[in-house]
Amino acid sequence: MKNLVGHADICFLTFDTLRYDAAQQAWLEGKLQTLQPYLGAHGWEQRHTPGSFTYAAHQAFFSGFLPTPLGSGPHPRLYAAQFAGSLTTTETTFRFQEATLPEALRRCGYHTICIGGTGFFNQQNELSRVLPGLFAEAHWRPDLGVACRESAENQVRQAISSIVSAGKSRIFLFINISAIHQPNWFYAADSGPDTLATHTAALIAVDKALSPLFSHLKQRAPTFVIACSDHGHAYGEDGYYGHRLGHDVVWTVPYAEFML
Repeated sequence: MKNLVGHADICFLTFDTLRYDAAQQAWLEGKLQTLQPYLGAHGWEQRHTPGSFTYAAHQAFFSGFLPTPLGSGPHPRLYAAQFAGSLTTTETTFRFQEATLPEALRRCGYHTICIGGTGFFNQQNELSRVLPGLFAEAHWRPDLGVACRESAENQVRQAISSIVSAGKSRIFLFINISAIHQPNWFYAADSGPDTLATHTAALIAVDKALSPLFSHLKQRAPTFVIACSDHGHAYGEDGYYGHRLGHDVVWTVPYAEFML
């Protein structure tokens, strides 16, 4: 990634709450038409998240601690805030003095854009201003949030508008995709509760919504994409429901990186 910074746009997509098993099954069944060409011969990579809920995971992500590959490490990192003794910072790692990637890329001349989704990005209190506050430009409205069935389409529309307004600047676009987070029953049912099936249906809707964004980014400039989940969600496995807990369906997340 060190060699990409300054020469490519960067797009970071977090599919909030997406489980690895649901994402991989949707890929196996050929239901991810937009993402399919970029997921290779084996689909999503299975990784472990550094946080079991949105705020913790994103704080780690922005400082360089992306979901960790399975198997023995150390696993070299794409980017990292400088600190002594890191075993996963290598010659290919983009290293920076700032605490977070958005702040570092801004120093490098990138226009940084945050399209918020879940509550930790809604800027309605001090806590939910922390993560958006790392960016030069940040957006959140109810129609970008979890309760709107068209949130993914609206997030993409806002992202494209912000990219156009950035002119010729290099961009770092971050989207916290809200659609898969509860409630998601309205993607495949007439009423709740949410289920793993409606969770997957929300992912398929997101995949379709991403198509115009990918087309726009490809036309604009070479773009490096990081696509992953921040954590999964339990739907009754071993008696567990939700996230911010230690079950495998929460800790195991899908991950992909590719060039557009």
